[in-house]
Amino acid sequence: MTPSHPTPLTLTVEAEAGTVLVHVAGDLDFESSDELLKTVERWLGENRDTGEEPADLRIEFSALDTIDTMGLSTLLMIRRMTDLGGVRLHLDERPPVLERLLNVTGTLHHLTAPRARIPGEQGPVEQQPADPSAGEQRPGTG
Repeated sequence: MTPSHPTPLTLTVEAEAGTVLVHVAGDLDFESSDELLKTVERWLGENRDTGEEPADLRIEFSALDTIDTMGLSTLLMIRRMTDLGGVRLHLDERPPVLERLLNVTGTLHHLTAPRARIPGEQGPVEQQPADPSAGEQRPGTG
């Protein structure tokens, strides 16, 4: 049996019309997770400084090879940042390896649910419509 070699993480970012899209390819693990976190922080921070914070952060995982618990922890930190910034988080095109990790750890709903209200926040919280192309599952369907 040949040991598998890590696939370097590659991130590509696109920003337009209130949306930041981060394409993730390779391994999101202990060695690389900080790169994703810093990339998201940078894009959200730069846009916040110009007063044009995006309404949506889309992270697209179609080319994700593997993810470990540090990768999951990073996604949870990103969720916290987006909630605090009033940005909707979308986890698009999740491969089976990510879907399985989110289901086994019970974090699927937390990471894909509409943004939570921040204590002291005024006004209604916008609902995030389900995105069937993102591979999200409803509770109780699997």
